Amino acid sequence: MKPRTMLSLGSINADFQVRVNAAIGSNDMLPAHDFCRLSGGKAANTAFLATRFGHTSRLLGCVGDDDLAQQALGSLAAVGVDLDGVNLVTGQPTGVSMIMVPPDAKKHIVLASNANDCWDESAAAKVETAIRDADKPACLVVDCEIPAWVVRRAIQTAAASDIPVILDPSFVDRVEPAILHRLRAITPNISEASGLVGRELSSVNDAASAAREFRDEGVELVCIKLGDGGCVLATDRELTHIPPGKIDPVDSTGAGDAFTGVFSIALLEGIPPLDAAAWGVASANLAVTDYGSQPAYAGREEVTRMAARLLQEARVLHV
Repeated sequence: MKPRTMLSLGSINADFQVRVNAAIGSNDMLPAHDFCRLSGGKAANTAFLATRFGHTSRLLGCVGDDDLAQQALGSLAAVGVDLDGVNLVTGQPTGVSMIMVPPDAKKHIVLASNANDCWDESAAAKVETAIRDADKPACLVVDCEIPAWVVRRAIQTAAASDIPVILDPSFVDRVEPAILHRLRAITPNISEASGLVGRELSSVNDAASAAREFRDEGVELVCIKLGDGGCVLATDRELTHIPPGKIDPVDSTGAGDAFTGVFSIALLEGIPPLDAAAWGVASANLAVTDYGSQPAYAGREEVTRMAARLLQEARVLHV
């Protein structure tokens, strides 16, 4: 297969992770172990995955003029991600994510956006040029952990360039309703979907109802990631629930990005939406079986093998 082009626009972070042996509560000082420094951020993670799956990957975002920029970008450069679209922001630190992983694998994150929030006109124009000049077939994967006006302009440019857009809507308070009709796909987790529709979602049927609402707003494909690792997919034909696989989770860091990245890759390759969603679920499930985000991401063979099993258990929803 000829390599496709994935443009990943959004957050780029230096991750600092520790493991703790007890549940995390308020006012606790917990002993920790296995400290590690990693590359992270939603855009960085999806860019890493695109290269892992054999495609041209271009990262678009901002880092600071500090030593943490090398931590954030080093692993990406090592696997061949194109970093020409990464802007160095003078006088600002690189984004930092401080992660604690307890025994139940449900990570706790403190995020300092830092340079991710420091965009100017020249940086935004650079993104627009990268989108217009992208070799096709291509897609734009964008998250909302950068300023909303940058996201809006990138999506408008992609639409004008006939490049499909997949949106990871974190942070939800930065999602502009006016952009939804321009999206090929949206991939909120159930908490983010709750925030976007304005009510609590706690079940598969709740997620299916919310997915229909996004479809009514003009989004072509809606994947709501469920807390158990499965997802609900809405297309123009039907609603489908894909259950999670049988895995032993140790760390949920980066699992949502694993879903969005591999789901986007599958769509870029022309894989049917249901199969693409199964790829995403498989990728996310496999990601939680090891520590960190990028180091835990599985390759194509493992993902497609698990996805085939998951599809056998998928069911159409009638709600």
